[in-house]
Amino acid sequence: MNAVAIVGLDCRFPGAPDPTAYWDLLMRAADGGGEVPAQRWDAGTFHEPDGGPGRINTTRGGFIDDPDAFDSEFFALSPREAGAMDPQQRLFLQTVWRALEDAGIPPQRLTDSTTGVYAGIMASEWGQLQLSRYEEVTAHTAPGSGYCMVPNRISYHLNLKGPSLAVDTACSSSLVAVHLAVNALLSHEVDHAVAGGVNLQLTPALGIFYTASGLSAPDGRCKPFSAEADGIGRGDGVGVVVLRRLDDALADGQQIYAVIRGTAVNQDGRSNGLTAPSRWAQQEVLAAALRRADVDPAQVAFVEAHGTGTALGDRIESRALGHVYGAGRDRPCAIGSVKGNIGHTEAAAGIAGLIKVALSLHHRLVPVSPFATREDRGLGLADHGLKLIKSPLRLPSGPQLAGLSSFGMGGTNAHAVLETSPVRENGPAPGSDTSPATVFTLSANNAEGLRRNLESQATALSRRGHEPLAPLAWTSNQVKTALPHRFAVAARTTSELVRRLNGAVADAEEFAALTGHPAGAPQVAFLFTGQGAQFPGMTKPLYEDCAAYRRHLGEADDALGPHLGRSVRDLILSGDEHIHRTDNAQPALFAVGYAMARTLIDLGAGPAAVLGHSVGEFAAAVIADALPLEDAARLIAARGSLMRQLPDGGGMMSVRAAPDELTELVAAEPLVDVAVYNGPGATVLSGDIEALGRIARTLSERGVEATKLRVSHAFHSTLMRPMLAEFGRVASACRPRPPQVPFYSTVRGRALDGEPLDGGYWTDHVDHPVHFADSVTDLIKDGPRLLVEIGPRRVLTPLVRRLRAADDLVLLAPGTGEAAGGQELAETVAALFRAGVAPRWEALYDADDRRLRRLRPYEFSTRHRFWHGGLGTAVAASATPATPAVSADSADSAAPPAFAALPVSDDPVTDAVLGAIAATGGYAPDEIALRARFYEDLGFDSVTIMQLKTKVEAALPELGELSVQQLLPHLASVGALIDFLRDRPAQDGGTARDISAKEGRAS
Repeated sequence: MNAVAIVGLDCRFPGAPDPTAYWDLLMRAADGGGEVPAQRWDAGTFHEPDGGPGRINTTRGGFIDDPDAFDSEFFALSPREAGAMDPQQRLFLQTVWRALEDAGIPPQRLTDSTTGVYAGIMASEWGQLQLSRYEEVTAHTAPGSGYCMVPNRISYHLNLKGPSLAVDTACSSSLVAVHLAVNALLSHEVDHAVAGGVNLQLTPALGIFYTASGLSAPDGRCKPFSAEADGIGRGDGVGVVVLRRLDDALADGQQIYAVIRGTAVNQDGRSNGLTAPSRWAQQEVLAAALRRADVDPAQVAFVEAHGTGTALGDRIESRALGHVYGAGRDRPCAIGSVKGNIGHTEAAAGIAGLIKVALSLHHRLVPVSPFATREDRGLGLADHGLKLIKSPLRLPSGPQLAGLSSFGMGGTNAHAVLETSPVRENGPAPGSDTSPATVFTLSANNAEGLRRNLESQATALSRRGHEPLAPLAWTSNQVKTALPHRFAVAARTTSELVRRLNGAVADAEEFAALTGHPAGAPQVAFLFTGQGAQFPGMTKPLYEDCAAYRRHLGEADDALGPHLGRSVRDLILSGDEHIHRTDNAQPALFAVGYAMARTLIDLGAGPAAVLGHSVGEFAAAVIADALPLEDAARLIAARGSLMRQLPDGGGMMSVRAAPDELTELVAAEPLVDVAVYNGPGATVLSGDIEALGRIARTLSERGVEATKLRVSHAFHSTLMRPMLAEFGRVASACRPRPPQVPFYSTVRGRALDGEPLDGGYWTDHVDHPVHFADSVTDLIKDGPRLLVEIGPRRVLTPLVRRLRAADDLVLLAPGTGEAAGGQELAETVAALFRAGVAPRWEALYDADDRRLRRLRPYEFSTRHRFWHGGLGTAVAASATPATPAVSADSADSAAPPAFAALPVSDDPVTDAVLGAIAATGGYAPDEIALRARFYEDLGFDSVTIMQLKTKVEAALPELGELSVQQLLPHLASVGALIDFLRDRPAQDGGTARDISAKEGRAS
């Protein structure tokens, strides 16, 4: 299909800081305008009701709030560079990020892609204010002021390789930008495109021009097609849409606001004036867009007109619209103009109209046009087949079409034809509002940003009622996971999620428990539980909740069936007490361990090491690819069967004592052995029941706790020897190979070094003791810090905690007992994500739940403020303002800096580096940490590195000239650069470290 889908959008307009507020403003037919903020210019200085040289006839207009706020830390821009940037660049950068998230696209996913960026911009007042003070021009001033940098900032920050164009056709700039983006998509020049426009009123200059031209409305408001129309009221604004070819958007399951069926751009040529509109050119551009869309104009339900509220412009446009859209219709074509709500946003006017049309088609409701009740009868709209929208226009079911016009002051005209989305998405898809296994994720650039976004999401989600949670959580996993500070929480319903989010915002301990800032992907180790952990109905809730677990338990059941002659899966799920019988317990635990481990691997949490406690080693061996599943199944079935055939009279006993404390007692009983070394104060004895009873009585007299275990035989003892010959015969047929994942053997008490798990190993496994303490200590020493217990309930993680303080370990267990199901698995996945694992989220959700829903986009910080010196009340409009200033919002002035503070030091090298960084980047010295990275954290680039080099050379002349080649290897962090400079030979001998020491002694 030759069409383009609008899959995401974001905007800020007067009185409307986001798309939701924009739609609300439109539906209320409200006015977003107000008085000129003091931050922009002193309205009294330039105001004169009748105009005059250098004067404007109004003190009102449409202004967005907080245009100086910018989250420079998020985009890794230094304060000095951010302060030099045109706020239009800053606004566009944040708006594009939010629009991409709204489209269900994490911005980082587009890196290295041919994504195109098309930005409409016509005002360069910031550049005029900055570049006129020649003595204050810096390396940041020109890129901070250029038109081209509005789109180029996006392409640079997101590493996009497609076209990156600034478009200036005056008031039609942003719709022309959309036209270029649409054509690039349809020609397959790009696969994704972001297009939009931005406009900020920084000076009264254009208002003075409009006043001098007789075009400025005295009350600062546009009144399109109204009897009250008396000129233009200017407006701020920024808007962005994310575009894809319709077929691609549908194939990827993206949500679609509306479809662009066709666009056209033309020029007035030599008409009745350079700045005067041409009816004939407007008619031609409307007709061209309709031809490209293959649409009959009579099918179009409404048109968002250019509609500025000037007498000449409205008259010419109404004639053109009537000629094309009004002829031959049964009912008049409805028209309106958003400029009555927000003013004429100039370069952003086209995108303001486009977003209004897209939202109207999305909601199937066209808002009222302000001033429509006072229609200018002189325009003869009814005679031309047109009508103003005086009450909300409901669009019927089925495809609906709309038109959109945007005309430039210099004669460049644009028109687009849009249609409702082919996929209805006004409400959530049907489904249960309860899900057993979802993880909601958020990420941010720092902890403060994470808390801010938690609060924002909680507020937005609280309005969604009983909407099914799974698609919302799925969307968060796809869009909200790429930034360094991570949050993840498991929940069953949307209302529960809102409670958890609010709880994390309010409670510092809860926030800390649910967040992480991993340095990289952690090493994960699986610990497989041994016999004794089984219970009737184990993992039944997980089986019911999780498709992956069902599938893998079925695989284990298929492998065990030929050797058991029955279904171990059915036994597990039945709740039968016979699960405790040895010939049942061992295969059942093997099946559970295998299925649970495979499920976690499906989820992206594959192990870097495995360890099995006793019979847990069989599943561990399969996961380590040391044994085929079929061989392990045959071995564990034979092991359990042969053990059950052994004579009764054996047992096991857990003792709260170290092995050496039991040496004398065990030596006195030939039929008792130390079976398990779980750690200091955690020893298991195995052997003859009566002998164990004698030892227990002695221990009781000594005040030592001893507990009989619920087992049928004396495992890992000499009483197992009668089965060894037969089991050895079975084991000799297995097909082992060296483990492909490091295998920490509890038979050997260490990591195996390329040794295969052959028949001899599995025979030793029967009567040799379990060296759990040694093997897990060896495992932790080798690196893994994230240990996941694989089994139906926690047995091993408490042992690990007793063996080692868990401060540096993350201990997880998806199997927590009888009730453990999808929720507990989800909590494990959440913890893995917080620790740095990148889950494969599709394994957690049913296919029907893997649907994108729109979540509130990223909430940027407003703590940092960047603005110019302003226009003073006693100077002319052409006066030069002060240098760009950086200030902090007073409400957040106590907020923590981006990095942990580095105290001012007495070391000349440290002081020189900190001073150079501060002077180059605009940071306060106590905001710079030794671990701060120059590029990723401080926002330095090749230009600022050269400036830094020059400043360091000036501060440390004794080191001589520094080459860039010498510096580059040492720019990993501030601390690395300081260490390099301290050890660099000085020109007069010694090093900077020696000089520092001498100066320190002298002081």
